[in-house]
Amino acid sequence: MEFLALRRETVGLLLLVILVGLGERLAERFLPIYLLALGGGPLVIGMLGALNNLLDALYSLPGGYLAERLGIRRSLLYINLLAMTGYLIVILVPRWEAVLGGAVLFLAWSSLSLPASMGLIAKVLPSNKRTMGVTMHSLIRRLPMALGPVIGGICIDRLGEVEGIRVAFVIALALATVGLFAQQRLIPDDRPEKKEHPPGGPFALITPAMRRLLVSDILVRFCEQMPYAFVVVWCMKVIANPVSAAEFGLLTMIEMTTAVLIYLPVAWMADRSGKKPFVLITFLFFSVFPLVLLISDSFAWLVVAFVVRGLKEFGEPARKALILDLAPPDHRATAFGAYYLVRDTVVAVGAFAGALLWQLGPQVNLLTASAFGLAGTLWFAVWGRDEGL
Repeated sequence: MEFLALRRETVGLLLLVILVGLGERLAERFLPIYLLALGGGPLVIGMLGALNNLLDALYSLPGGYLAERLGIRRSLLYINLLAMTGYLIVILVPRWEAVLGGAVLFLAWSSLSLPASMGLIAKVLPSNKRTMGVTMHSLIRRLPMALGPVIGGICIDRLGEVEGIRVAFVIALALATVGLFAQQRLIPDDRPEKKEHPPGGPFALITPAMRRLLVSDILVRFCEQMPYAFVVVWCMKVIANPVSAAEFGLLTMIEMTTAVLIYLPVAWMADRSGKKPFVLITFLFFSVFPLVLLISDSFAWLVVAFVVRGLKEFGEPARKALILDLAPPDHRATAFGAYYLVRDTVVAVGAFAGALLWQLGPQVNLLTASAFGLAGTLWFAVWGRDEGL
């Protein structure tokens, strides 16, 4: 238990992540296909990608504030209710406009809960256990990411692209309801202390070392988000030998399994050495994935591509732990949220630009994405710093 950084508070958080995360991931990866089936086009898919990043940005800072003002348990209660309302909208109104409207709410879980989760980990774990704590959170999050698309893909193959995804959202609503009650029992009721923020507001909490990491992170996330919403379209609609929804779900499971297998050994090493080399390696895998995807025209090649996509999680827990290390100790949740607000606001532009590039050609999209990733990797290699350096 000590090796895995498991304590009462973190165990309660991880159980909640499994329940709500599984429901969230049942249909999330198939939303571009759903939008196409409901009459949306490439620009609508691009709007979804941009919306996803923009909401990640806009929800990150309130997520940190909620955690510091209301406490972890109560903030997660409100976040879960928002997600459930979004599921209801998509279930009841099968139109692409309703999907985008519901996404404003059901995407709240991941975005709003992340700063609170990271703040809890930083609060209850010492510095030399934070990478392991973040790793356990990331690892548990990947279990629903692996299982959800497989179940969702089966629903689509058996019921069709419209009804199958609606059924997936019904299951998501049921799991979120269970999570609503479970989180009130499993996560202790914490009473947050009142804190005075420094002049300049939350953005003043982003330290110079955090800013250097932020620049490289933005460039690498451009690489990820430009093709992100179109990966499923590439696999199921574009390549010479398209895969089925269930096969795409299996590819996602391969991706998440790869990530899970590397998490623990990397976390153990990162807590005992500098975090920069691990972050640098993960940025490199981000940059390579679009190139491998570009040459993948069959299921066998896609397996290779999704293994590479899983390897991009190599240093993700180390990157999040590094943000916590570099943030002001008394305001880690808010600083984490401010960091993500800046990052994802900028990256939202890249996600929509990905739709314009896709219209020029999928190859243009993937090559441009890789170029951004390599630029971010080089920036971090030169300017990135570890804690205290």
